[in-house]
Amino acid sequence: MPHAEPHQLMRNLLQEVEAEMRACGLWSAAPPSAAAMNSVMPFMYDTLRLHQWLQWVFLPRTRAVIDAGAALPGNCHIHALAEHEFARLEDIDTARLLDLVRQVDTLMNTP
Repeated sequence: MPHAEPHQLMRNLLQEVEAEMRACGLWSAAPPSAAAMNSVMPFMYDTLRLHQWLQWVFLPRTRAVIDAGAALPGNCHIHALAEHEFARLEDIDTARLLDLVRQVDTLMNTP
């Protein structure tokens, strides 16, 4: 499988993102409403917070791509928005999470 190494690296990164979100208290047991999930805006910015989008959209969709053995999508630029959004979470240390998101961007943008 030509995608094996990037897929395994991405799978590991996604696991780390999930673990860090849980450690930061940014992981939710309750999914967003169906209406919130129907947004057509990038990152569902009008209905979800970025960490919700990561949990309920990005992580599951990226895992599905990996499970299907399909090529990882390119042109991934989550880090800049994450920097902006996580700065609002003043009482949470998001430095590790930001680094992981940067690593996801880098891996997805590597041909």
